[in-house]
Amino acid sequence: MSEVKDKTSLARATAGALNKLSTQQKNEALLVMAEALVQHRDELIAANDDDLQRGRTNGTSESLLDRLKLTEARIEGIAEGLRQIAALPDPVGDTLEVLDRPNGLHIEKIRVPLGVIGIIYEARPNVTVDAAGLCLKTGNPVVLRGGSAALSSNRKLAEILHEALDTTAIPRNALQIIEDADRASVDEMLKLNGLIDVIIPRGGRSLIQTVVQNATVPVIETGAGVCHTYLDASADPAMAEQIALNAKVQRPSVCNSMETLLVHEDFASAHLARLAERFREAGVELRGCDRTRELAPFALQVTKEDYATEYNDYILNVKVVGGLDEALEHIARFGTMHSECIITEDEANAARFLQEVDAAAVYHNASTRFTDGFEFGFGAEIGISTQKLHARGPMGLPALTSVKYIVRGGGQIRE
Repeated sequence: MSEVKDKTSLARATAGALNKLSTQQKNEALLVMAEALVQHRDELIAANDDDLQRGRTNGTSESLLDRLKLTEARIEGIAEGLRQIAALPDPVGDTLEVLDRPNGLHIEKIRVPLGVIGIIYEARPNVTVDAAGLCLKTGNPVVLRGGSAALSSNRKLAEILHEALDTTAIPRNALQIIEDADRASVDEMLKLNGLIDVIIPRGGRSLIQTVVQNATVPVIETGAGVCHTYLDASADPAMAEQIALNAKVQRPSVCNSMETLLVHEDFASAHLARLAERFREAGVELRGCDRTRELAPFALQVTKEDYATEYNDYILNVKVVGGLDEALEHIARFGTMHSECIITEDEANAARFLQEVDAAAVYHNASTRFTDGFEFGFGAEIGISTQKLHARGPMGLPALTSVKYIVRGGGQIRE
């Protein structure tokens, strides 16, 4: 039996035991896991250093190395995510609807776990812990297949978390990490119908499309983030500068960072030269349209391919537009339905943007960097869903549940 099938079978065998656990037992386990991460942070950082050194040797970009890197502060942040999940209400068992039928049937619609969840992701070891915490809190066994770039980090995380689980009511086999870095292990997971109930990919466009196009197991699609910020004519210049810089520079390697800045021509005439210089000072390479390059001559020429690219790096497209209609048209063409923002003091334009833009999260006068389960108050997140069935946007605990109808009767039969 392959590693993938063996570990998935072990995870599935724990589903019944997980379903019987109380909320208190699950929360206690999450807190033990959080404490274990902090206690073993030096070991984690050492294992992570192995991944970082291998990445540098292989020519991995600094932005991707940043996604991979673990520090004491980031480990504490990951542990805090587990604590927040423990503090959140447990959705499992919640009654969503009660129906009393004329024939006397009493029907309750309740939340139940999805089942065995497979997560396929790339070079962010924090996903290992976030996914484990969210899945276990909702009673779902989880099979994690991270990227080869984080292999040492994930092995150490698995070791620490399994030792922690051994002291709790959650069986260690409910959390499985696939160590086989071969692409074949992904292909196998995608077709384990009957063992895996749902697959969730987290990563770039290529990974997500590979999963969506090849899986026979149901998929919750998390999307690539070609995110936009539109600076309207009435945008407050200081606010616009602060939000635009934050959306690109605060952490460019993540999916909710801005990839294209759209600027109303009137705002551009007055303010784009200064804003472009601020981006250059921050180390951002600008790629602009002809009008942008007139105002910021150091910008490179942008292409249609650039507009469709998720850089995850210190690169930004800038396009001057005639107004809101052109901005909306551009977003509809190149956006990935992830996170989009308008900076404006015009309430009518803000209302149009919020209504007409088709995305999981749409912002008025706030950075797209807030599209995140932690920032939305969900604790950690399993991913940002850009699809429309079952879940959309940051996926917290309720997104990892399905429903079951409980029907009570007194001897009724259907005529």
